[in-house]
Amino acid sequence: MKGRHQSLAAPLAFTLVLFGCTDRDADSGSSNAASSNVASSDPATDKWLGQWNGPEGTFLRLEGGKGRYEITIQNLDGPRTYQGSTFGSQIHFDRNGATESIRATIGVETGMKWLSDKSDCLTIRPGEGYCRD
Repeated sequence: MKGRHQSLAAPLAFTLVLFGCTDRDADSGSSNAASSNVASSDPATDKWLGQWNGPEGTFLRLEGGKGRYEITIQNLDGPRTYQGSTFGSQIHFDRNGATESIRATIGVETGMKWLSDKSDCLTIRPGEGYCRD
């Protein structure tokens, strides 16, 4: 009886090794595919596309996507357009020789009393914010 158990043990061990390697290879391929899908997904800042309103007819409009944006800022002097790109959880752009950042905030963080009760806003700097109603 001892010989019969030994003769079954070798094929069984080989089968376990074979399937163990196959499963491991399949899993590593799946995780590579999953991580490449995450890397190719659109940045969170793409959710900001569209118009964001400020007081007295001012607004911020974001167009484009996939991390590259055309930014239109309408202030009391009229509209100006800039090119921006995603940098982490913000959009950076150059204005008048300085790098500016657009970030998600709530109304109070805009520094503007007209927007203080809003909850979905973008702020460039204190006193320069825009919200969605």
